[in-house]
This record gives sequence, C-alpha cells and structure tokens, in this order.
Amino acid sequence: MNNVVKNIIMIIVFVVCLALIIIGQKNISATGLIMELVGLVGLLTLLFIYNNRYK
Repeated sequence: MNNVVKNIIMIIVFVVCLALIIIGQKNISATGLIMELVGLVGLLTLLFIYNNRYK
C-alpha cells in the first residue's frame, strides 16, 4: 500500500479515536467508559505502529 494512503488512514483513525474519548468522557455511564477505552486502545495501537516503523 502506498505510504500516503497509510498516513491518511492513520490520521482518520486518530481523529475517530480522539472523538471516541471526548464523547465517552461526556457520557457518565458504562457505555461512556467503554467508548473511552476503545479510543485509548486505538491511540495506543497507532502509537505502537508508529514506533514500530522507526525502530
């Protein structure tokens, strides 16, 4: 896959995960917590992929 396409996909995933964290923080319930955790896992996965690239 082209490097530009990978970067665009990573940016989109980053924005979606960040939105999940922000929206989940506004919901005070179990679903809000799950949304935050999914967003956190997504951000950590992106960080892992980024660091693996420049290892």
